Amino acid sequence: MSKVAWIGLGVMGAPMAGFLQRAGHDVTVYNRTASRAEKWVETYGGAMAPTPKEAAEGADFVLACVGNDNDLREVTIGENGAFHAIAKGAVFVDHTTASAEAARELDQEASNRGFGFVDAPVSGGQAGAENGVLTVMCGGDAAVFDRAKPIIDAYSRSCQLMGPAGSGQVTKMVNQICIAGVLQGLSEGMNFAQRAGLDGDAVLDVISKGAAGSWQMENRGTTMLKDEFDFGFAVDWMRKDLAICLAEGENIGASLPMTALVDQFYKEVQAMGGGRWDTSSLMKRLTRD
Repeated sequence: MSKVAWIGLGVMGAPMAGFLQRAGHDVTVYNRTASRAEKWVETYGGAMAPTPKEAAEGADFVLACVGNDNDLREVTIGENGAFHAIAKGAVFVDHTTASAEAARELDQEASNRGFGFVDAPVSGGQAGAENGVLTVMCGGDAAVFDRAKPIIDAYSRSCQLMGPAGSGQVTKMVNQICIAGVLQGLSEGMNFAQRAGLDGDAVLDVISKGAAGSWQMENRGTTMLKDEFDFGFAVDWMRKDLAICLAEGENIGASLPMTALVDQFYKEVQAMGGGRWDTSSLMKRLTRD
């Protein structure tokens, strides 16, 4: 068992850290809103610290799951950031969906300070975090990854090294690009079926067993037909992720016309008051009239 620090207790981070505590690790948590850390300790045990730096002191592994590049830099290299206390030979694992640039920057900083770094964004949403079945896409040195993988395995069903630092983040971008396209296609298809007078549930039942089948169809198709979107991965978060995808696409010269278009569709959903709706709410654009 290891001494672990966890930074960021949102809807993803809190259950992920909980799996580590329940697995027998000695977990100390930090969250910007201290009441969340207090609630986590009441639920799982462990301890809490007032700053990322204090949480990281003496830890074998430090893990983070925060909002964006700025949040990540604040909890790592900021004034009270974890990087100022991580011991040589320890490992920092970042589960934030952030830019590949930030991952490479922090990997270099970690190397300069004598500890390991793995960028490890996740897919599977809140349900995946709560059930410990996330998919984790990693970037970093193979030896460092091998040390971190048994820790990550506590809350994941798939964890793979995709290449050097930043590769995990780039793989997550591919994931989000594909999800955006699938959800737009599913939204158009279900709206088309309804307007054509078909039974939407019957359509889903038959086409889900063919080439059109997908995770989104199985898990979101029925709720889309019911006009239910108050759950899951929020539109606001998806737009943050797609902005990262579009910026990286421009950086590497990869054309992303569909991604750019769906991003604007999500902007329309936000204007409808749906910033916290599930990403399958693309359907609302088509049914609002």
